[in-house]
Amino acid sequence: MRPGLAVLLAVTLAATACGGSGGSPSAGRDKIGYLTSFGTFGRDAYAYVAQEKGFFAEAGLDVAITPGSGTVDVLKLVAGGRADVGTADFTATAITVAKEKLPVTAVAAVHQRSLAAIISIEGDGITKPADLAGKKIADQAGSTNQVMFPVYAKAAGLDPASVRFVPAAPPALPQLLASGQVDGIGQFVVGRPLIEAAARGRKAVVLPYGDLVPDLYGNVVVTSKELAARNPALVRRFTAALLKGLGYAIEHPGELGATLKKYQPAQDAGVAGAEIRLMASYVRPAGFTGPLGQVAEARVRKIIGTLTDAGAIPAGALAPADVVSFGLVPRP
Repeated sequence: MRPGLAVLLAVTLAATACGGSGGSPSAGRDKIGYLTSFGTFGRDAYAYVAQEKGFFAEAGLDVAITPGSGTVDVLKLVAGGRADVGTADFTATAITVAKEKLPVTAVAAVHQRSLAAIISIEGDGITKPADLAGKKIADQAGSTNQVMFPVYAKAAGLDPASVRFVPAAPPALPQLLASGQVDGIGQFVVGRPLIEAAARGRKAVVLPYGDLVPDLYGNVVVTSKELAARNPALVRRFTAALLKGLGYAIEHPGELGATLKKYQPAQDAGVAGAEIRLMASYVRPAGFTGPLGQVAEARVRKIIGTLTDAGAIPAGALAPADVVSFGLVPRP
C-alpha cells in the first residue's frame, strides 16, 4: 500500500470513529468531526487551543479533532461525510474542486497569505527558484505544495517538468532533507524550526510560493455543501469558535505549545510555539484590517484567473461561488 493511501485509510477510520454527524447531539452539544490540515504540528494547534480554552464548548459544540493528511485527502473525507469540517489549502482546494467537482465549500480563511513553500538546507545548491531545475523534491503524493507547484513554477519562469517530486511519508520529510537524500521538500514556511531542528542547527532555505504569487490565500476552513446548506448556523458557530482559538493562539504562542503538548505528547512545545509565531503574519498580514477568516470575492476571482492562466484549471471551470460560501464567511 502506498504511504498516501495508508495515511488516508488511517484518517478515514479515525474520522469515522470521531463522528462526522454534522449536528447529532452529544451531552447537550452538537457533535462535530474536524480534520486538521496536516498532522498535529504547531501550525494546526489552534484547534486544540479552542478545545482547551472552552471555545467549542461555549459555542455548544462537542468537537473531535483528528489529524488530517493533506488537502486532497481532507477534501475527500469531508465530501464523503467522513468528517464535518476540515482545513485545506485554498489554491489546492480550488484546483481539486474544478477538476473533480467535489461538493465542498470554503467558509473562512485561516491564512490571508499562502504558506506553501519548498524548503532546502543552506549549502545544498538551492538559493532561488531557478535552482530547483533538475532537483529532487520529496513530498507526500497529492500534497498542497505539489498540486500548486506548476502555478509557482510558471511565475518563476521554471519548467515544472524539470523538477522531480518523489513521494514520502510526512514524518520522514525533515530527515530525508537533513540527511541529503533529497534536495528539498514540500513544506509550509512555518516548518522552518522543525527542519532546522532536524538539520542540527544548519539553516533552512525557504522559497515561499506567496513571494511570486502574492494573491493566494493559505489554508481555509472547508465543509460539505450539504452541511452548509442544511445547517448554516452550526457551521457559523464552529467557524467562530475555531477562529477564536486561532486569534488566541497567535497572541499566546508559548501557551499554544504547552496546549499541543498536553493533547499530543510526542510534539515539541518549543517548535510548536515557534511555528505559530511565524504564522502570525500570515493570519494578520501588515495592512490587513478585516476580521479573522475574511474571504473576499474579488480576490477569489483573481486567484481563479491566475490558476486558469497557469493552466492549473480549464477556462470557465470554476466561479467564486463554486468554491466559497460567501454568505457564511466572517464579515466586518
